[in-house]
Amino acid sequence: MTTKYYFARGPQLVNRVVDIGSTIDGKVEANIENKAQGPAGENGARLRASLAAEGRKLAILGDDDVTANHQYIKQVMLRNDRELGRKYGVEYAEQFHYIGSPTSRIEEYIKKNAVPLR
Repeated sequence: MTTKYYFARGPQLVNRVVDIGSTIDGKVEANIENKAQGPAGENGARLRASLAAEGRKLAILGDDDVTANHQYIKQVMLRNDRELGRKYGVEYAEQFHYIGSPTSRIEEYIKKNAVPLR
């Protein structure tokens, strides 16, 4: 049985939304480690330091770099995941183009119509 989940970004057909709340911490950690690409990495700590240099702070960034990076990713980077989750009654969600394993017409017919031998 082959099933496929394609991350839906762009014009793909979205036919499945998945609750990712139980894996969100792993997604945050992956984004923190992604220092070469993307807008995550240590941007929370950099923003916190930049604001501190101006005599300002954002409460969500906390008082240390680890908290700043985690909260920056959760509040800024994963905002769309959070908004999609809210729409479906969960904390975080992602949308996919799901392709299930094909079922043959004869298998469907047998499933609906076969009866036990007497």
